[in-house]
Amino acid sequence: MNSPDIGEQAVTKAAEVGLESQLDQAEDLDIDIRSNPLDLVQGDVDSVSVKGEGLVMKKELRAEKLRIETDSISIDPMKAALGDIELDYPTEGRMLVVLKEEDIQRAFNSEYIKDKLSSLEISYDGDTVTAKIERVKFTLPEMGKVKIEADLEIKEKKQNEQISFTAVPEVSSAGDIIELKSVEYDRQAEYNQNIAKAIIDSAEEILDLRNFEVDEMSLRVRKLEVEAGKLSIEADAVIENFPDA
Repeated sequence: MNSPDIGEQAVTKAAEVGLESQLDQAEDLDIDIRSNPLDLVQGDVDSVSVKGEGLVMKKELRAEKLRIETDSISIDPMKAALGDIELDYPTEGRMLVVLKEEDIQRAFNSEYIKDKLSSLEISYDGDTVTAKIERVKFTLPEMGKVKIEADLEIKEKKQNEQISFTAVPEVSSAGDIIELKSVEYDRQAEYNQNIAKAIIDSAEEILDLRNFEVDEMSLRVRKLEVEAGKLSIEADAVIENFPDA
C-alpha cells in the first residue's frame, strides 16, 4: 500500500460492499475501521464498527438500527486493498438490533408469512375446517409484552372471526430465537390454540436471530429488552470472516 489512508479506505469499502451484498436494502450503512496506520499496513486492525439504519434483512424484516462492534482482527492487507477482506483468525464482537413494532408487523404481512398462514386446519363448531389469516396486527403495548391481533376467514363456513392475545418474549435456551411464552387470550374460543400456535410460530421465525447473521457469523442473545413500541436485542457474535460481495 502506498498510503495508510488509502489502505483504510480500501478495507472500509470492501467491508461495506460485502455487508451490503447480504442485505435486501440499507437506508444508511457506515463502517469505521479503527487502527494505527502503521499497524494497518501489517494487517492489524484494532476494531471494526458497523452502524446501520433501516436495514432490510431476511424474511423482509426491517431493522430500525443495527450496531456491530468487533474485537481486534488480523487481515491480509494486500487482499484487502483489492477488495477481499480475509480474516487470519475468527474474532468476537457484540451486536445490537432495534426493531420497531411497525416493522415486525410489516414482516408478518409479507407474502412469505401470509402464504404460510393461508391454509390452517382447525376445529370449529365440532368440524375440522380451513382457516385463512387475513391480517395480523403486532404491537408492543407495554414493557415486557407483545400483543397480536388477527382477522381470519373460516373458508367452509364463509365466516370471519378474530383472535387477540398477549405473550411474553423470552430468549430460547439456545440463545438464537425469541420465543413467545405465557400466552393470554382476550377471550376464549375453540379455535384459539391452533391459530395462536401458527401465528406464534411465524413470530418466532421472524424474530429468529439467524435472520440477522451474515455469511460466516453466528450470534447468541445476551439481553432482550421489550419496551412500548420497540424491541432491542443485544447479542454476542463470533465472526469467522467478512462476507464477500
